[in-house]
Amino acid sequence: MSNSFRSRLYVIPVLSKALDVLELMQKENTPRTLEEIYQRTNISKTTVYRILKTLVHRGYLAHSENGLYRLVSRPRKVRFGFGGESSEMPFSEGVRESLQAAANSAGVDLLVLDNHYDAQTAVRNAEEFVRQQVDLVIEFQIDQRIAPAIADKISGAGIPLIAVDIPHPHATFFGVDNYRVGFEAGQCLAHFAKSHWGGEVSRVLGLGIEEAGPLVQSRITGAFAGVRSRLPGLKDEAYVLMDGEGLREKSCRQVQVFLRQHSKERGLLIVAATDTSGLGALQAVREMKREKDVAIVGQDCIHEALEEMKTPGTPYIASVSHEAGSYGPRLIQLGLGILNGQTVPPYNYIAHKLVTATSLAKRARAAS
Repeated sequence: MSNSFRSRLYVIPVLSKALDVLELMQKENTPRTLEEIYQRTNISKTTVYRILKTLVHRGYLAHSENGLYRLVSRPRKVRFGFGGESSEMPFSEGVRESLQAAANSAGVDLLVLDNHYDAQTAVRNAEEFVRQQVDLVIEFQIDQRIAPAIADKISGAGIPLIAVDIPHPHATFFGVDNYRVGFEAGQCLAHFAKSHWGGEVSRVLGLGIEEAGPLVQSRITGAFAGVRSRLPGLKDEAYVLMDGEGLREKSCRQVQVFLRQHSKERGLLIVAATDTSGLGALQAVREMKREKDVAIVGQDCIHEALEEMKTPGTPYIASVSHEAGSYGPRLIQLGLGILNGQTVPPYNYIAHKLVTATSLAKRARAAS
């Protein structure tokens, strides 16, 4: 066997073609169309197209609106920092897992630090991102009051910032449309009340997160508006806002106290800013044996909430999915776009969908 044959035996053809494309772009350093690159490389157009899309995805090339591909300077591997809300919060963990998988796919190094649902920890983590000189920070922390201090440290170091769910100064926002997800949750509760209780509702209890600030609190504002849109006769005093802090135990205690104070009332609607908070409310409802009097809708569609909705007769009738699995690819794409100098919208909303006990049952029947 000749040496030249051995060499060809270990060559990866598609990798060789990808390097041909990249070397062409490096040699001439001129923006080119797909057609031009195809003509210059003699590689099939389909293969060239797939190579170009991969190189754009990995950050080696940029694709402009006029259809031109251009070389992007990459002196080293890009490194992002991610400050996760808390490893003990299922939705936060879902976002982290999605982000890590997307970073691996895109060839981005990811430094993950846990904010532990604590403002001072988030500040220390921001300082660590600056010390480590990451290229971009994705911040997911709950306390809007500390957001300016975190953003100031990161901005002062000249590092771009993406804020997940909680707005931060100097940051590009990424998350759900909080008012809209709340509005749909409220409409769902009102529909349940009309179809199961003849529209007879005594109270609408909102379990918000005060420290998260007005944008996240608008989940509850939107929910109250959603109920009003279908139950316009309900008086203002029927709407009660409490601070569940997005936590199970705190929400459970709050609802326990409320149920004791309103032991004779029936037709209670509960909307929670998170499923963790909603499941705390459910615990209180069960302990007080008030399941038939209550309907609950949460946010996030964490696994435990989905499993609960499959339970016959559960008061937990729905949750709004924020599609945690889609956060990662969108965040990596957004971050690379910012680093490549692209103009990005100040607010970037993720898709959401309402998931009900009924829709879960239909899905299960269709799968069987």
